[in-house]
Amino acid sequence: MISATLIQAAEGDANPLVPNLWEALVALIGFAVLFFVVIKWIWPAFEKAYQNRVEAIEGGLEQAEEAKAEAEALKAEYEQNLADARAEASRMREEARAEGAQIVAEHKEKAAAEAARITEQAQQQIAAERSAAAASLRADVGSLATQLASRIVGEALEDDARSQRVVDRFLEDLDAEQAGAAQ
Repeated sequence: MISATLIQAAEGDANPLVPNLWEALVALIGFAVLFFVVIKWIWPAFEKAYQNRVEAIEGGLEQAEEAKAEAEALKAEYEQNLADARAEASRMREEARAEGAQIVAEHKEKAAAEAARITEQAQQQIAAERSAAAASLRADVGSLATQLASRIVGEALEDDARSQRVVDRFLEDLDAEQAGAAQ
């Protein structure tokens, strides 16, 4: 059936390979109207959207560059502040160490002075107690020696001045013997 229709069309005036002039003219006018609409309204809208997008991208890139530069500046400032803080902390530690060493030295000096003062007082007290003990011992030894001599002799040796001279001479002789033996 199709072959019969093709044969009849081929025998007639109309050639299927050559387009109809009126159809081509209508298609050309339709294309021109469509082209005019695209150029007049659609193309400017696309161009405007394209320009807006380009401006947004370029603005975003500029903002990104500004943000990057600001971030680098803040980072440099932060690093500088951190270095300053570390230097300040180091300086404060050194000051604290020096102050601590000075306080320790002052306390050692005060303690040494206090120890020397206490030692001196103790030595003075010991010397005073030794002198008091020696004086008391001399009196007691003299009294005891006099009593012992009274018992041995059988007479009362109550003359205090004479007995005191005898006891003093005895003790001096005793001290001289000890001094000679110590040398």
